Amino acid sequence: MKFTIFQESRIGRRRNNQDRVAYSYSREALLMIVADGMGGHLHGEVAAQIAVQFVAQAFQREARPALADPVLFLSRALTNAHHAILDYAFDKSLDDAPRTTVVASIIQDSQAYWAHAGDSRLYLLRRREIASRTKDHSRVQLMMDQGLLDAEGAAKHPSRNRIYSCLGGSHSPQIEFSKRTPLYRGDVIAICSDGVWGPLDDQLVIANLANGRVMETVPKIMDLAEQRAGPTCDNLSLIALNWEENYAEGQPGSVSTKTMELGAFTTQMEGFLRTRPAGGSGHEDLSDDEIERAIREINQAIQKYTK
Repeated sequence: MKFTIFQESRIGRRRNNQDRVAYSYSREALLMIVADGMGGHLHGEVAAQIAVQFVAQAFQREARPALADPVLFLSRALTNAHHAILDYAFDKSLDDAPRTTVVASIIQDSQAYWAHAGDSRLYLLRRREIASRTKDHSRVQLMMDQGLLDAEGAAKHPSRNRIYSCLGGSHSPQIEFSKRTPLYRGDVIAICSDGVWGPLDDQLVIANLANGRVMETVPKIMDLAEQRAGPTCDNLSLIALNWEENYAEGQPGSVSTKTMELGAFTTQMEGFLRTRPAGGSGHEDLSDDEIERAIREINQAIQKYTK
């Protein structure tokens, strides 16, 4: 495999960052995942952390160096992550289990597969056009499908953040799977939380990401989303990949897995912040002891479904 990849997550104007983003790759397979947690004090970020950490660890166990069945992997990993979140809520005696959206993508043999629940999105850009995009599992999207809302009305609708599928919560997730999608040199896959796509439209996403220079364009589109959202800016996370398979000359920062050992992995995962952003906002209501305890409890919840 040969690709360039870059990820970033920002707190926006919220007190805590409940988004989680990660990628992991072996010599022959790549995982990308974004989760946007929902819930009160600490719980939203715990749900997102469990989802991302569980799927990443499952990938590292099974992609040696490739997955036997990427679709089956996504189905099993996301379903078990959902149950790990429910177990966490049960062990903590929570009245309502924390929840998280999720988008996870596997690339293997120059083919992409993805699955999602909620309104975090995946975009596949090809030749400066959207070749594919996940459909939000939201009330507003259902109203648009029924012809009751247009895009402009959806952007201002008071229920625009109401979703009907997620990991955790009281209902089983409705996980939607893509078809197997061949990738070609220059294709861009971008996965983001609604804090990124919400203030933007599809044309802005195309304009800022389609050139493939993801290490430059990811920070720029994050800046643009923050500026447009203003004082109501949500947590925002974005991971973008430029596919460079079968071509000798790559871009600065590109990754080639050809020389990796069969059992080796590289993983980049965002976790609980230990620092506070400028201005004093951030994890003001989370002490170091709370973070350490949450990490222990997350690992315990994940361990129950680890084989």
